[in-house]
Amino acid sequence: MQFISHHDQQLSLSETDKPQLQPHEVLVKVAAVGVNRADCMQRQGKYPAPKGDSPILGLECAGTVVALGAEVDNDWLNQAVFTLCSGGAYSEYVAVDASQLMPLPESLTMAQGAAISEVYLTAFGALFQLGNLQQGQTALIHAGASGVGGAAIQMAKRVGATVVITAGSDEKCQHAKELGADHVINYKTTDFVEYMQHHQLTANVIVDPVAGRYLNKNAEIAAMDCQIIMLAFLDGRFAEVDFARLLQKRISFHASTLRNRSQAFKRQLRDEFVAMFYDDIANQRFDFNIYKTLPWQQAMQAHEILERNENAGKVVLLVE
Repeated sequence: MQFISHHDQQLSLSETDKPQLQPHEVLVKVAAVGVNRADCMQRQGKYPAPKGDSPILGLECAGTVVALGAEVDNDWLNQAVFTLCSGGAYSEYVAVDASQLMPLPESLTMAQGAAISEVYLTAFGALFQLGNLQQGQTALIHAGASGVGGAAIQMAKRVGATVVITAGSDEKCQHAKELGADHVINYKTTDFVEYMQHHQLTANVIVDPVAGRYLNKNAEIAAMDCQIIMLAFLDGRFAEVDFARLLQKRISFHASTLRNRSQAFKRQLRDEFVAMFYDDIANQRFDFNIYKTLPWQQAMQAHEILERNENAGKVVLLVE
C-alpha cells in the first residue's frame, strides 16, 4: 500500500505492507485524513509517536472498514466510519481499535468525517471531562478559530454556555462569531483581560493552547473554582506564576494531551462524546469547519498552511 513517509522534514509517497490486525482492530480503507499540528511537529522531529503506535503520521481519518480482527463484531464490515487513529492515517489503509470507531452518518462527506475526531474529542475532553462546563457558565477559548477552537465554541453553545474567544485577526474573529461565539477578541489589537473586565465577564472554564504569558492573564479573569485546561504552549514553555491568585480563586490547572492517553481512556472519551453529541453530528447541527481540502499528494502544502497559522478551521487530505 502507499503511505506518506516523512524524512528530513519532507513528506513523500512510499510503499509498505498493509498493517497486520490485532484481534480488537479493524482495517480502514482511508478516504480522508484530518491534518493536525501534532503531525507538523512529528514531521519536524519534535513529537515522536508513543511506543507501540504507528510511526506513520495521521491521528484521525474517515473511510470504510474492509477487514476485521478476530474479536470484532461483523456489523462493522463495509461500514463508513470516522475515528481517532494511533498514528498511521496518512496512508491507504490504517489499523484502528474497533471501540474507537464512530459510524459516519449518511448525510456527511468523508472530508467532513475526517475533520471531526481529533478536534471534537480534544475539545470535549477539555470542556466537559476536565472543565465540567455547565449551562449558564462562561467558557474562554483561546485560538478560537482553530479546529479545536471551532469544535469547542459549538459544543459550549450547545449546552448553553456563554463563549468568549481570542484569535489573531479580524477575519478569524468573524469566523468564530459565525460558529456561535458571543464575544470575539482580536488579541493583536485588544487585551483580553481588559475586554473581559470591561464587560464584567469571568471564565469558569478556559481552554488554552497558548500558555506562557497567558497563564497569569487567565488567572486574572478566572471565576472562583475555574478550570484551566492547557493543550499546548504556543507562547512558550516557561512562565512565572502568581500562585497567590491561583489559591485565592481555587483555580484548577490541567495539562492535557490526547495522543499519549491509554486505549481505555480514548474508548471512554469516544463513548461519552457519542452519548452527548453524536445526534448533533448526524443532524448536521455543527459546522465541521473545513478551511481547505487538498489531495494527499499535497500533504506538505497542508502542513505549511498550519505552520503559517493561515487556516481558520481544519485542513483535510483526500486519499485517491
